[in-house]
Amino acid sequence: MHLRIANPPTKPLLIWDGECDFCRLWIERWREITAGKVDYATYQQAAQQFPEIPGEQFKRAMVFIEPDGETFFAAEAVYRSLRHRSSKRWLAWSYDHVPGFAAISETTYKFIARHRGLGSTFTQLLWGKDVRPPTYFWARRWFLRALGLIYLIAFASFGVQVEGLVGSNGVSPLNQFLPAVYERFGSTAYSLLPTLCWFDSSNSLLHFLCSGGVVLSLLLILGIAPALSLVVLFVFYLSLTIAGQTFLSFQWDILLLETGFLSIFFAPWRLWPGELMLWRGSGPLATTSPVSRAGLFLLKFLLFKLMLMSGVVKLTSGDDCWWNLTALDYHYWSQPLPTVFAWWADKSPEWFKHFSVAFCLVVEIIGPFFIWAPRRPRLIATGLMIFLQLVIAITGNYCFFNLLTIALCLLLIDDSVAAALWAAPHKRAKNVGVPFRTAKRPQDQLRSYAATAVIIVTLPINAWLILTAFKPDVDWPRPLIAIYGRLESFRIANGYGLFRVMTKDRDEIVIEGSADGIDWLPYEFKWKPGDVMRAPGWCAPHQPRLDWQMWFAALGSYRENPWFGRLIVKLLQGSPDVSGLLAKNPFRHDPPRYIRAMLYRYRFTTLREHRETGAWWKREQLREYLPTISADQLRQP
Repeated sequence: MHLRIANPPTKPLLIWDGECDFCRLWIERWREITAGKVDYATYQQAAQQFPEIPGEQFKRAMVFIEPDGETFFAAEAVYRSLRHRSSKRWLAWSYDHVPGFAAISETTYKFIARHRGLGSTFTQLLWGKDVRPPTYFWARRWFLRALGLIYLIAFASFGVQVEGLVGSNGVSPLNQFLPAVYERFGSTAYSLLPTLCWFDSSNSLLHFLCSGGVVLSLLLILGIAPALSLVVLFVFYLSLTIAGQTFLSFQWDILLLETGFLSIFFAPWRLWPGELMLWRGSGPLATTSPVSRAGLFLLKFLLFKLMLMSGVVKLTSGDDCWWNLTALDYHYWSQPLPTVFAWWADKSPEWFKHFSVAFCLVVEIIGPFFIWAPRRPRLIATGLMIFLQLVIAITGNYCFFNLLTIALCLLLIDDSVAAALWAAPHKRAKNVGVPFRTAKRPQDQLRSYAATAVIIVTLPINAWLILTAFKPDVDWPRPLIAIYGRLESFRIANGYGLFRVMTKDRDEIVIEGSADGIDWLPYEFKWKPGDVMRAPGWCAPHQPRLDWQMWFAALGSYRENPWFGRLIVKLLQGSPDVSGLLAKNPFRHDPPRYIRAMLYRYRFTTLREHRETGAWWKREQLREYLPTISADQLRQP
């Protein structure tokens, strides 16, 4: 139904039923979407101005009047009003051009109009009492500070281990690794391994990168030059990730790089802290820099990919323990570095372990889809994902992985929720009436364009990575292989999937030294299981990277882990940098003459065994992992 009235308003006008609670909720949303380009009035106020429109028509449907007098009703009226926002023009276009779209829209509108009470209940169930478009100033503010803290932890944690791991006298010296790579690949090595350490692979540069990362992390926490800080943080951590070789090859390292890179397009492009948080009842009123929607989408999609892939790969890996819900029968004692709480969790009833596995799979596979849902289901999914990360962090040492995932979850908490939880009432009341948005600056437009370009390039790759979680053997299209081949070395588009296959035994390598080949003394690591009387420790968010690699080494042979042989050589040579990575070096004054490695099978003790012996672990010797090596062998040509 179309109509042209004689006395149109000077500005587009949407007229609605002021007695309809459902209408009132959505009018507030549309008012913000159209941002002053459309006026709104109740028919109780405006009906007399337009006698051409029957009163019953105002009661049945909304009315939209253009300045030229053309008038629209019902669903078409809503679409025509929203056309004044560029991002919503597709609705009116679809109404006019897509077959069936108009009919479906009008049928749906009529149903809701006849059941407004149900519509209002359903709306409040999904959105609450505020259906206005969510804003994320609070989320941006605290996400960036959390990311700065995580970067700080990552740089500081690696900094105290860097010389022992990849220093000139470490396990895998960087000044030997890079020349060997260049000798094999030539100038191609620069693009294969993008790192600043090509300029200088000395211990000094490694410490500069770590200490520089700490300083830049503090700047990010303080909000000083956030985008610029993120750019340099990414370059520094990428350089260290390459330099760290196998010791920085964990999923949380590439997750930090991908998060840090995408955050460049989400952070305000400014030099000094200038964010002004003002409150309008339940949300912020103004800020010096608008939140980039494209940048926010990139980070939310990263969280979606991380959670979904982590869940799906468990079911497509072929490991039956995820299907029959027995994964936690093994996980607590077989994971790399369990905490003392894992020992207690292992004593929980079987039904609870099985329920926990099911809960994990539901949160990881179903929960991510609610990232895109209205406020209340989105917040429920957020709470479940954060809860899962906290439970994982309590029972296992996964360094900063859980913190980083929780930080990404903060991006799902919009300002109206944050205001209700944390803003002081007097602060909210003080700023009533302050304008909602400030004008975009040129750098804000540039940031949005850059984020959109990143979406265009990375979205097809990320979509295919998600597909590989469902179909691990699927072949990649050639164009995607070409693009991914260029991006892979920069770690900005990655696949994820922790514990794809559950380890069902726990083998531990015990390194022993001897001065005479008869009496053997064990080297004790700081965090990995060794002495059965020592309780599992809690070192997260710090990551003892040598301890972690020892867990992986036990899954194979020493021939499959070349770094392990270099570790033995450094211990025979008495390297202080390497021995500094250990908790106990029984040969502090003189290095041993002989070293060997034995393989043991470890398992948590039972409650009864712990009460009787005080031991947290029980073990049995399996075999020799590394045959005895003597210092004399090292001196032979």
